[in-house]
Amino acid sequence: MLILAEVRFYREGLTWFFSTHSRLEVVGSAEDPTAALRVARRTPFDVVLLDMAIVPACDAARAFGAVAPDAAIVALGVHEDEREVSALAEAGVSGFVARDASLDELALAVESAATGETRCSPRVAAILARRVSSLARRVQAEPATIPLTHRQLEIVHLLGEGLPNKVIAQRLFIEVPTVKNHVHNILERLGVQRREEAVRAVRALAART
Repeated sequence: MLILAEVRFYREGLTWFFSTHSRLEVVGSAEDPTAALRVARRTPFDVVLLDMAIVPACDAARAFGAVAPDAAIVALGVHEDEREVSALAEAGVSGFVARDASLDELALAVESAATGETRCSPRVAAILARRVSSLARRVQAEPATIPLTHRQLEIVHLLGEGLPNKVIAQRLFIEVPTVKNHVHNILERLGVQRREEAVRAVRALAART
């Protein structure tokens, strides 16, 4: 397991807890997503425990999904409101630990995630069920018209802000060559030559959906 938490004694406390109260081994910890991704690239792990105090937590979750797609991500300190839970689920989070959860509940959530299961509160389960139902209705009613992946759409949004590749890489916790590759694929899929044209094309397609 990899622990990502900003506060040092929080990381050390969680490491101690899991080493003494769980079958899971903590293979590393970090205070920010960039440092955590460095650990993730050189150390195999099954679960990421992501402190929601990390900003932006959803971007960090997506970055881990790109580096280790088979690892489960557990969010710690979730508010359990519909917007936050939905955003985390869409970012790849599969475990949700509320702010008022006990240590035993935390351990159960992480161990369940490690075995491919999701343990969460009834409220989170209801939010996820409503979100799945809503997405299913949208897919049936609106055929996809923008031929880009979620990551590529994120990059187009940042291109629309006029950001250079280096800043986009920092925002998404990925490497600059990866951004360049995405931009090339975006231009190719949209049949345009320039970044500005890609932004205009996506906005025009979105306006028609």
